[in-house]
Order: sequence, then C-alpha cells, then structure tokens
Amino acid sequence: MSTVTATALQSENPPIIPLPFNANQPQTIKLYPLSNYTFGVKETQPEEDPSVIARLKRLEEHYNAHGMRRTCEGILVCHEHNHPHILMLQIANAFFKLPGDYLRPEDDEVDGFKARLDERLAPVGRIGEGEEAGDWHVGDCLAQWWRPNFETFMYPFIPAHVTRPKECKKLYFIELPKSKVLSVPKNMKLLAVPLFELYDNTARYGPQLSAIPHLLSKYNFEFVNENDEVVAATPGVGPDGYVPKTKVLAGGSGGDEDMNDAKEEENGTA
Repeated sequence: MSTVTATALQSENPPIIPLPFNANQPQTIKLYPLSNYTFGVKETQPEEDPSVIARLKRLEEHYNAHGMRRTCEGILVCHEHNHPHILMLQIANAFFKLPGDYLRPEDDEVDGFKARLDERLAPVGRIGEGEEAGDWHVGDCLAQWWRPNFETFMYPFIPAHVTRPKECKKLYFIELPKSKVLSVPKNMKLLAVPLFELYDNTARYGPQLSAIPHLLSKYNFEFVNENDEVVAATPGVGPDGYVPKTKVLAGGSGGDEDMNDAKEEENGTA
C-alpha cells in the first residue's frame, strides 16, 4: 500500500483515548458462534399441567408439603454476526421460556439444576462424544424472581408485606463451551433470540426475558469465530447491514422466525 493511500485511510481526527474504565469489572466472557453447536430433537416432553390453574394448584400442594419451591433457569449465550443471542425454548408456538425447571425437594441446587438442564437439552444416548451427565458450567446467579402468592405474578424483589414467598426462581449464566450437542423435545422449538429483540420488549417476552440484556450488560464479551480466533469484542458492531433476527435451531422448520404473535407464558411470570 502506498504512503498516499495509507494516509488517506487514516482519520484526520484520531479518537481521544480516555483513562482505563474497567475497575471491578467481571471477567470477559468468550462467546462462540452459533455454527459451532449441533442441534437435534428427542422425544416429546408433555407439560405437567393442562392449565395455569392446575399449575398453581400443584404449586400450592408443593408448598404445603415442602415449603418454598426452588426453580433454576439458564441464560445460555452464543453469537451470530458478533451479536449475543440467547438460547430459549418456545412451547406450542405460543410462549417462551429459558431452559431449566423447578428442583425436586431433595435436590442440591446446582446438581439438581444441571439434571433439569439435561432433561431439557441433553441429547439422548449422549450423542456428543465425551459428554457426561451434568456437563454444564453454571456461572453467576444473575437474577432472583419471587412469587409472593399462589398467583402468576413474580417480582425481582420480595414485597414488604410478604414473609413467606411461595417460589424463588434464579436465573444463572451458563457459559457454553467451544462446541456442544443440544437436543430439544419434539413439542418444543429451540430458538436463538438476539439481545436486540429482547431489549425493552415486555409486550412479547414478558418482564423476565426482556430484562436479560440488562442482566448481561455487566459483562464484556469477546466474539470468537469457528477457528477459535477473537474477531470482535465489546464495544463493537456486527457487519454492515446485518439485522439480528430470531433463528429456529431445532424442533421447527429452521431459518429466521417471525415472533410477533408469540408471548412468554403468562407474560413472563409463570
């Protein structure tokens, strides 16, 4: 490249570099591309309750026998075009939820959570070579949502008048490895939803899922390509013209998905 060309490519007004701004910053997280992961389907997992009323009735029975129900769900993050995407389930083409479920009364929190993740996403017969049961890296607890009563509403705090909440749901950051095999039940879809789509979108995803971009804003990300090379890092942008879209990974026809009519169950509270 000639000196004239090189000079022409340089800005006449170079950026002003501020002092370091990383005090008390959590570790930078590596995000691997969606193409690194293999997706499949497995046998149907029918819903335990035929209705919301039945679900709340079962919650009441659980509370009377075992006390507050403990629920754990995972925020699994990868990237597409250097934009973070969240892996989540869509059930009956109607509502969204994160992988995970309530713990059994006798379960240890983390081990029980890993078992519920296996039920939802682990391949049958351990298709992924070298994978073992509970092979999940459970990271930070990013949020706690509380159910004060036997109702659908949950809050990110315990209301002042409530002394015995009926359920606590924890959202954990799950660090995905470089590659992994994931399988979704036939009656569900596994989606990759961009943060852009979730942000400030309570009408479609409810308060819990639409808050995920806020929860992840504490981290800086490095975006790794298929050759294990860091190609971008926050702050940064994807390729020109790319508009993040939800992608169906398994359990559907595949490709980009229009989610305008789908909503998270009970507006993100159940």
